Amino acid sequence: MTTQAELLSEHACFGGEQRFYRHESREIGLPMKFSVFLPPQASTGPVPALLYLAGLTCNEETFMAKAGAQRLAAELGLALVAPDTSPRGANLPGEADSWDFGVGAGFYLDATQAPWSAHYRMESYLTAELLPLLTATLALDPERLGIFGHSMGGHGALTLALRHPGLFKSVSALAPICAPSQCAWGRKAFSGYLGHDEDAWLAHDASDLMRQRPGAPFPGGILVDQGLGDKFLADQLRPELFEAACAAANQPLLLRRHAAYDHGYYFIASFMDDHLRHHAGLLRHNG
Repeated sequence: MTTQAELLSEHACFGGEQRFYRHESREIGLPMKFSVFLPPQASTGPVPALLYLAGLTCNEETFMAKAGAQRLAAELGLALVAPDTSPRGANLPGEADSWDFGVGAGFYLDATQAPWSAHYRMESYLTAELLPLLTATLALDPERLGIFGHSMGGHGALTLALRHPGLFKSVSALAPICAPSQCAWGRKAFSGYLGHDEDAWLAHDASDLMRQRPGAPFPGGILVDQGLGDKFLADQLRPELFEAACAAANQPLLLRRHAAYDHGYYFIASFMDDHLRHHAGLLRHNG
């Protein structure tokens, strides 16, 4: 990967390697950073990989440092990939004025509105650039890719999985924004990135996308965990709307609600093993 991405650092980790990279992105038009955990099995051949999408204000380091995922990923032979959450350095007016829009808040879509449309192209970056780069240059199996994420990244995981079902063979989420067109975070982001035509927003709303799908796009099931002590649950996350959409589409969904857990990485770390095993089981069958 030395010709296409700069290796910033690497660290021995549970018999594998934790790496951090930077590269010049053609889709974003700016340098982008990402992290990769390669399990020990990657030294002998391609392994399945999970793309993790982090939440608001996070970056490519957050998941790798806080989630505690590498130990079991090494045991299961899963690679982990974590991109940044938005472009950096675009220097657009207002991009750093708030924590829920602009820098650190790319919402994993391609903006259609100026000036955001020039650089805020996270969907194309991930699906058309980063994953092809990684599967071409590292020992990652392009036929065994899963996706998961947290909060804004949970929204990204659900929507990208539904928008690219041939690319991702498994999907899960932790405290995802399930109906962004019906919450303040989503409406702010969508109006800025996509404009004020609310019909256009629905193509990036997991609950509406699920309602539009004929049959179950993920017959192996979708796993979602949600803490009941999460202060964002009622106003921003709305998992009951995704639950209803899955039921209407006959999409198997395991939505687990956990008393007392909040929105942060202590919650994520508590249920990370279950998510890794969920993906490992499904990606093994696709191998």
